[in-house]
Amino acid sequence: MYTKGILFDFDGTLTVPGAIDFIKIKALLGCPPEVPILEFIESLDNHKQQRAYSLLDRHEEEAARISFPAQGAEDVIRELKKKDLPLGIITRNSLNAVLIALNNFDHVAADDFAIILTRDDGTPKPDPAGVVIAARKMGIVPEELLLVGDFSLDIIAGHAAGARTVLIVHDATRVIPPHPEPDYMIHHLRELIPLISPLTPILYRK
Repeated sequence: MYTKGILFDFDGTLTVPGAIDFIKIKALLGCPPEVPILEFIESLDNHKQQRAYSLLDRHEEEAARISFPAQGAEDVIRELKKKDLPLGIITRNSLNAVLIALNNFDHVAADDFAIILTRDDGTPKPDPAGVVIAARKMGIVPEELLLVGDFSLDIIAGHAAGARTVLIVHDATRVIPPHPEPDYMIHHLRELIPLISPLTPILYRK
């Protein structure tokens, strides 16, 4: 089945990795290193949840202000838009943090995306519900969607929804999670353009 839409993770995918210090945030929250932050916060009682989300929001927004586009990200977005492919963002960040970070892009803005799904919308990755919602918003089925991310939760969510997945590997020492394996692996966003060309219908090709 052809790819008719692209869904991107945000931090570390469309932005340069490392702006947010998750180790520091986990330490401040008392979150065990092996437990994802959002899942840990959801395990707290309501009062502690509110305080924890407030702390997370503050650190995410500080990181967003110093976050910059990944190399080639803006060129890739513009090239995909020329192909009339609907684009989306799916992230475990807050919407406010995404919008702050997008202010540091020169040629890409929020309205370049058909949908921006954040944790504020519920069902964060690895729940596949957000991927299904994004596909519906783009007017396609999940099997026609390509999800691009840099972490195992992206791959898990994409596969569970029925989408194909692309894992961006940032360095040679990164451990690739064996289950599920991504459909494709790339080391740079620019590799996405030649990758999708044979996956898209003639309508979308130059």
